Amino acid sequence: QQQQQQEEDSNQTTTQPEEEAAAAEEITAAGLDSPMEVETLPTSTDNSNDLDKKSTDKVCEEDDLPSLSIQLSLDQLWDTLSDSLVELSRTNDNHAVLVLQPAVEAFFLVHSSDTEPTKTRHPSLPDSSGQHVVVPDLPPLSPAPSTQSIAGAAGSFSRENSIAQISPSLPPDTQKFLRFAETHRTVLNQILRQTPTPLADGPFCVLVDHTRLLDFDVKRRYFRQELERMDEGMRRDDLAIHVRREHVFEDSFRELHRRTPEELKNRLYIIFEGEEGQDAGGLLREWYQIISREIFNPNYALFMTSPGDRVTYVPNPSSHCNPSHLLYFKFVGRVIAKAIYDNRLLDCYFSRSFYKHILGKPVRYTDMESEDYAFYQGLVFLLEHTVEDLGYELMFSVEVQEFGVTEVRDLKPNGRNIPVLEEVKREYVHLVCQEKMTGAIRKQINAFLEGFYEVIPKRLISIFTEQELELLISGLPTIDIDDLKANTEYHKYELSSLQIQWFWRALRSYDQAERAKFIQFVTGTSKVPLGGFAALEGMNGTQKFQIHRDDRSTDRLPSAHTCFNQLDLPAYETYDKLRSMMLLAIQECCEGYGLA
Repeated sequence: QQQQQQEEDSNQTTTQPEEEAAAAEEITAAGLDSPMEVETLPTSTDNSNDLDKKSTDKVCEEDDLPSLSIQLSLDQLWDTLSDSLVELSRTNDNHAVLVLQPAVEAFFLVHSSDTEPTKTRHPSLPDSSGQHVVVPDLPPLSPAPSTQSIAGAAGSFSRENSIAQISPSLPPDTQKFLRFAETHRTVLNQILRQTPTPLADGPFCVLVDHTRLLDFDVKRRYFRQELERMDEGMRRDDLAIHVRREHVFEDSFRELHRRTPEELKNRLYIIFEGEEGQDAGGLLREWYQIISREIFNPNYALFMTSPGDRVTYVPNPSSHCNPSHLLYFKFVGRVIAKAIYDNRLLDCYFSRSFYKHILGKPVRYTDMESEDYAFYQGLVFLLEHTVEDLGYELMFSVEVQEFGVTEVRDLKPNGRNIPVLEEVKREYVHLVCQEKMTGAIRKQINAFLEGFYEVIPKRLISIFTEQELELLISGLPTIDIDDLKANTEYHKYELSSLQIQWFWRALRSYDQAERAKFIQFVTGTSKVPLGGFAALEGMNGTQKFQIHRDDRSTDRLPSAHTCFNQLDLPAYETYDKLRSMMLLAIQECCEGYGLA
């Protein structure tokens, strides 16, 4: 038996090379004689080159493939889904939309398959080599309403216009889901409010790049989630701050200005010198209240009240009289950002242009109305008439008075010798507004933003509008509709007018956030005076809320004059139209649309 087994092993050893040779001949005959397909060991270089070639071929094949939405061809299903969402939006049950949530998620997954969500959500991301690449800290791109010409900024505006202005250069699927999201914005936000999954991680993550479609509370929730994401794995200790009550600002500055940005994110533990109180949260809240008042203390010369409303604040162009003013501005930026970071509210109300600077948005000439109404009126006259109608020669320069001395500043090189002609008057308006709202306080703004962005990245704060940023800093006010109604004046309307009855009915139907945005729309700030609406301030002193009849087209949106707390209300034909046009104005008109 042992001899027989040895003979069988010998036969197998003899026939194996013959079988391999026969297999190789068959492969060669079939034309598959490449080293990769024959069982020979390729060199590492050949292997790498072949893998790269295959990877490239695969990418090319994927690029040639039609999008997932085209492959599935479910347009009829999406149309039915859209019609169903319209019906559900008319119900009073906010939970009813959850029935179709899986279908809405499927729509977004299908139509966002060719749209990669922005990577700017994270400060650094690993690239293909495994190394971390720092992503530029830029605000996310969002489709915005069309920027109308300067002269026509007071024209009518509708949500349909907003949808129509979606860039045609975007991929077709992106355009489709943006129109879908805009059409069903209310329902979509109802779903997002009730979804436990963080926005950046769920099926709606593509909306991170289009935050204009999100309501304020949904944005705020995403904002908080991203702050928590930034702190993952970080240990936060208490940071003791020793201050004297009579020197809170100076002592707080001394304690905080030398701290690193990471140290500022620790929990502040406030110790008032000479007091035995232990800070369990109450002393920190009191410290924020005191510091928010001291920021505007005229002795520091950092801020001044805006002459347009005498309520909001703007940086003082003459703050350089305080030799430490730029260090103080950086400190103030840190404090306000830290309050947002800690989810604390401050009694701070700034001008619209200053909020825009924080958000990285350009200021517009309409922002000048609340800061210098007389100058704004001059700009409006210039835009609506010819330069010759001014009756004097206008140069590309501006005069600035400071401490009794008049200084001429050029708006462009040698501007004091360049006349403003009809064809370049828009350039003059742009440059003079930039100088007054930006150039004159550029150093102060830069110092403030340096401190602010050390605590909260620009990419996160820029998801808000300037109105929402004010609510984020100062909170939602309590709007007493009865008090507002008792302190309202009417022009070409009566209290018994049908449109006025509809107006108060519509205002009562709004939630607190919408009421706050309405107060912002007509007064320039959501701040309610301590004495109620009877103490409402205008540019000339106490000025009650006014409703003027607008006899122009009823297809126009309501407009506002914030310096006079004035609402121009067209005589709409129905309650539903008045309510929807009002809501559209206060939600969409953050860039001057419909504003006088």
